[in-house]
Amino acid sequence: MKEEKILQEVATYVEQRLSGEGSGQDWWHIVRVQQMAEKLALAEGGDSFICQLAALVHDLVDDKLVADEGLALAEVRGLLTRAGVAADQTDQVLTIIQAISYKGGSQNHLVLSLDAQIVQDADRLDAIGAIGIARTMAYSGYHGRAIHDPEVAARQNMTLEQYRSHQGTAIIHFYEKLLLLKDLMNTKTAKDLAKGRHAFLEAYLEQFYAEWEGKA
Repeated sequence: MKEEKILQEVATYVEQRLSGEGSGQDWWHIVRVQQMAEKLALAEGGDSFICQLAALVHDLVDDKLVADEGLALAEVRGLLTRAGVAADQTDQVLTIIQAISYKGGSQNHLVLSLDAQIVQDADRLDAIGAIGIARTMAYSGYHGRAIHDPEVAARQNMTLEQYRSHQGTAIIHFYEKLLLLKDLMNTKTAKDLAKGRHAFLEAYLEQFYAEWEGKA
């Protein structure tokens, strides 16, 4: 019962913080990631409370949304402490949310705990499939990024600075991130779920190019 109360208190805070966010990193993204983290924790034997808690706060330290990650981490620590989360559990959550971000693939080498793997998988599943496409288009529109430019090529093996500095296009983002995520899933459950979502990405691109070229 105490854990449910903590989750609700943290959720209320996060919902207020992300209210009106229009880039695809909104409150409903958090809801979906929390739900998926709970599902994966049950299937994979993770700590459901820790996974859900990390899912709720993971975007509060996202460098796409905050100017100072250090201050953001301190804010999350304060939030969890006020909500009654034990110090060791707070440390677990902070470790998870610092490790799971994609960041152009620059953190793919990190060794993650099972709970971190679960939260990372839940977050990455929300970046592919129908929802992933919708979020990509929302992000692109929010930042004034073109839908497609045939002359723009996808980049590989980028540093974080390179990944963040280039405008790119919505379609290029498929090749620089979305289409790579299926093979980066950690848990068996997420790998199975990713197959269908990945296939949807491929089908979408096939139809997109057919329409772009006037063939469909």
